[in-house]
Amino acid sequence: MNILILGGGGREHSLAWAVLQNPKCDRLVVAPGNAGIAAIADCASIDIEDGGAVANFVEEEAIDFVIIGPEAPLAAGVADRLRDAGVLVFGPSQAAAELEASKAFTKAICDAAKAPTAAYGHFTDAGAAKAYVQAQGAPIVVKADGLAAGKGVIIAETVAEAEAAIDDMFGGGFGAAGAEVVIEEFMTGEEASFFVLCDGTDVLPIGTAQDHKRVGEGDTGPNTGGMGAYSPAPVLTDAVAERALEEIIRPTMAEMARRSTPYQGVLYAGLMIEDGAPRLVEYNVRFGDPECQVLMMRLGAQALDLMHAAAEGRLAQAQVNWADDHAITVVMAAKGYPGSYDKGAVIGGLDALPATSSQIVFHAGTAQRDGTIVVAGGRVLNVTARGSSLAEAAERAYALVEAMDFPGGFYRADIGWRALGGKG
Repeated sequence: MNILILGGGGREHSLAWAVLQNPKCDRLVVAPGNAGIAAIADCASIDIEDGGAVANFVEEEAIDFVIIGPEAPLAAGVADRLRDAGVLVFGPSQAAAELEASKAFTKAICDAAKAPTAAYGHFTDAGAAKAYVQAQGAPIVVKADGLAAGKGVIIAETVAEAEAAIDDMFGGGFGAAGAEVVIEEFMTGEEASFFVLCDGTDVLPIGTAQDHKRVGEGDTGPNTGGMGAYSPAPVLTDAVAERALEEIIRPTMAEMARRSTPYQGVLYAGLMIEDGAPRLVEYNVRFGDPECQVLMMRLGAQALDLMHAAAEGRLAQAQVNWADDHAITVVMAAKGYPGSYDKGAVIGGLDALPATSSQIVFHAGTAQRDGTIVVAGGRVLNVTARGSSLAEAAERAYALVEAMDFPGGFYRADIGWRALGGKG
């Protein structure tokens, strides 16, 4: 079949890599793609948030199946436009994508589904938000209600920090995403990511992961889009995962169906786990980035079959065949990220690196210039490896990192520290 993937980051490079392992893929197009994706698939320049433009491209190129990578096209209703045109698509409707596009919506769903999550308040003005913070005290979590590219969450250690975050959000620091604010109880425990596929009726778990949001080693510094990840996440045991399914995910799916907005696609549940009890931190309506990279490394060719089954409503007959393995990805970022950073620096040594089922470099913020690979984004490369143990996977990934010539980049040397028994 002819397949189109929407997106151009490391997540989409890993999706493309996995899809191409499957012989059912006859042709793969990625829009817009990046320098790494261009080496393995056709890339197209279309506005992926314009449903009409995407639908026209699909018709012109005889695309059979569309996989939507990022959240923005989903929130813009691109999946709806494609379905209206009779196109098979992997990704939720605009209404269902509110699970990520609005934190207040998610909280309301959790209330209705009786899914355990943090106590919260929802605010449309700074004064009321600050009064809530003053009443609750700190630490406390301040979230922009809308989509903020993974950066609209502030963990405030003091009331003053929370008030500054509220002023920043209502002052336009996160654009339209901060027009409304959700303030949550600070939950203690260990955070991990649980990924399931949904077809509107059935739910199929496809893996666990743990990412590293903070920029600095030891989980210090500001939050980023993610500095690395590994899979599986030991804290998400079979027993915890089953509790999450029964207490959080399935009740959420049932409530979405009750509201006539059944959910189809991948659902990423960010969970806080303490004493074996999971509580929901957030939902995302797409694969995490960089968690997708480690999941695709472990799933390989079957990823396409599973996504196709979800899109066609066949998950009840689907099964995940997991190897007893581990995967890790290390993000190489441009110096200055998550703040301002320079673009255009040349990255050397990539051609000499392996690209196998055990070691590969997925491109995120890269571009081609005069035959070279240059920096085009904050998170630039995702150095990914798998092994029979997490230690083996980490050794392979960091060997690739050391083999690269990227003087304008940096990375965390402690990805996976919790599972590896380190101190961060």
